[in-house]
Amino acid sequence: MRMLVSLLLVSSLFSLAFSNENASSYILPRPLIFETHELKSVDDDNVNVNCTSWRFAAETNNLAPWKTIPAECAGYVKDYLMGKGYVVDLERVSEEAKVYATSFGLGGDDDGKDTWIFDIDETLLSNLPYYLEHGCGLEVFDHTKFDKWVEKGVAPAIAPSLRLYEKVKDLGYKVILLTGRRENHRVITIENLINAGFNNWDELILRSLDDDHKTATIFKSEKRDEMVKEGYRIRGNSGDQWSDLLGSTMSQRSFKLPNPMYYIP
Repeated sequence: MRMLVSLLLVSSLFSLAFSNENASSYILPRPLIFETHELKSVDDDNVNVNCTSWRFAAETNNLAPWKTIPAECAGYVKDYLMGKGYVVDLERVSEEAKVYATSFGLGGDDDGKDTWIFDIDETLLSNLPYYLEHGCGLEVFDHTKFDKWVEKGVAPAIAPSLRLYEKVKDLGYKVILLTGRRENHRVITIENLINAGFNNWDELILRSLDDDHKTATIFKSEKRDEMVKEGYRIRGNSGDQWSDLLGSTMSQRSFKLPNPMYYIP
């Protein structure tokens, strides 16, 4: 009986849709078009739905450049980062990257030019302990405060990323760490990485003083340009920001880790 009712409903909708059909148009009549203001009026009382929508837009790079998360989403973002959802999302990215990384069948007779790039912050190392004390993105980013955190050298590894890192190394890729951290943090960054379990990378690239005025997209694009000119094939690139992945000389495939806390252009 329910199936019959459903079929009748679908049939009536299609009859309505095509009742005003003309030779040049099959456009559905306006009553069947959802208007954005109608959706908003429904969702205003549902923070979870609104914040899930906002996070989706942020992760897919559909938002205009933003400085902080919406105030009403502070609890939602914290719950996501501290819950199972964030872990599952990180694991999904790592597992998909592993499958792709194994597809090239690298062997002992390779020329050593197949390269994988990793960002560091929120890609290999987690700064969640810092952001939990600063609103998980609710506060405007403060370089001075963050630098003090970096200088402690205690950021933990993101476990799925560590497993991917080890897999990529075992497969024979040249591993390059390309980070927006400044050159004066090289020593503490190396110590932090090693203590977190990351070892034997091939190159660590940080921002020099000459790079300070550049956006992350430009800075990282220029470094990738240099790699390709040296003959390297950038097979994969892992990062939590679109600026880690987009720009010139993009990798053959990019893997975006979740990060609803901040946006870096």
